[in-house]
Amino acid sequence: MELGKYKHYKGNLYEVIAVAHNSETLEEMVVYKALYDTPDFGYGAIWVRPKTMFTEEVLVNEKWIKRFE
Repeated sequence: MELGKYKHYKGNLYEVIAVAHNSETLEEMVVYKALYDTPDFGYGAIWVRPKTMFTEEVLVNEKWIKRFE
C-alpha cells in the first residue's frame, strides 16, 4: 500500500501514514490521518482500519466503487 493522500468515497481527504500489524492476529492495518476538522475530534484525527476494508469496494447507487481512492 502506498503512503499518501486518499479520498474517501463520501468526499473527505485522508493521508495514509503507515501500515501496521495487529499484535494479536498480525492482520495488516492502515493508519491514516484525517485532513479536515471536526467538532468531536479536531483537525488531523488519527484512525486505523483493516487494510482489507480500506482497499475494498462499496456499493453506492447500484455501482461498485473504491472506498478510498
